[in-house]
Parts: sequence; structure tokens; C-alpha cells
Amino acid sequence: MLIVHGRANSANVMKVLWCLEELGTPYERRDAGMEHGVVDTPAYRAMNPNGRIPTIEEDGAVIWESNSCMRYVCLRAGGDAGGLYPAAPAKRAGVDRWMDWQLSTLSPAERNLFWQMVRTPDAKRDMGLVQAAVTASAECWAILDRLFGDGRAFLEGDFTIADIALGCFARRWFGAEVQVPGMPQFPALAAWYARLGERPGFAKFVAPKLF
Repeated sequence: MLIVHGRANSANVMKVLWCLEELGTPYERRDAGMEHGVVDTPAYRAMNPNGRIPTIEEDGAVIWESNSCMRYVCLRAGGDAGGLYPAAPAKRAGVDRWMDWQLSTLSPAERNLFWQMVRTPDAKRDMGLVQAAVTASAECWAILDRLFGDGRAFLEGDFTIADIALGCFARRWFGAEVQVPGMPQFPALAAWYARLGERPGFAKFVAPKLF
């Protein structure tokens, strides 16, 4: 049995659970991280020295980093994983670049928006950090808004794990929990986000309240 270690309300765990749902892959999820602890235990650190989530465990194989976890479950499914992870080199590279962009560019830009608006009590919230994060995030989302302005349905034409990776973070941008005055509107991006919302895995794992 494939085991996913991580709390369900983590965006990075959501990615993996949504991907598994798309594939119809059986798994067991075990709570870990924040209020659940576990991640600082010797047993967990032996699997994932970073003490972060998610971590996948299966038949002696241990995979960590959420995007690598998604790649793993797609590769174990075989072929192109039902289109989620295209086998053709150029198409696969197209998917990978967006997943790398999420990690390297989008996540750092939006981090303070999520942490300040969702995880920080009102009295301690730093609105300067929030506004800076809105500006930085908007620059990222504007790139996708222009991309979807050409009429494409998903990032690489068909739905892939790149849409899952970015969709989990778009949930933060569009969520009622993080709305602040003056946030830019992105119609084409919003239409893509609505398409993601029609997928059962999104409704099950990503749509619920953020925290």
C-alpha cells in the first residue's frame, strides 16, 4: 500500500492527493506536520531529513518533495499516466517547467499572502508584507492570465500535473480567506481556475477551507 505522510490541509499534500484521485490509485494517508507533530521524530527524519511534508512510502521506496511525489505516482501508473504526465520529451518538459516555476517563482512570491492572511491572527498581521506579496503574486498570475488569453484550456493544452501543482496555489489567490482590497482581477486565469473546480479531486482536497 502506498502511504502518504502529511496533513490534508497542506497545499503540497493536496497536490499529491489530487493526483492520486485522478489516477484512481489506492493509498493510505497518515497525519503529519504542524499540530500532528511526527515530522521531528527520528523515524520520520530517517525518511525525510528535511522534516517536511508530504513524504511517500511504498515497498521500501521513499519519495519527498511534492512535485517529485506526483511524478513518482504518475510514473508508477505507466505510460503517460492517462495524460497527466506526457511521455513525449517536449510535452513532458513543458509540464516540468511549470512545476519548477511553481516552486522557484510563484511559491516565494505568495508565501506572505497566505501566512499573514490565513495563519496569522488579525492583531499580529503585517499588512505591508501582505501588500508586497499581493504585488509579487500578481506579477506571477499575470503571466498565466496572458497564457490563457489565447484560448487554451489548461497550461499545456490538456490537463496535466502542472495544472494540479499550480491549481493548489491558485486556490490561495482566489480563496475568500486571502482577499484584500485592490487585488488585481485576471479573467482568463479565473476561467482556468473554474475549470479546475469541476474536477472531483479539486472539490475533494483543494476546495475546502484553507486552514
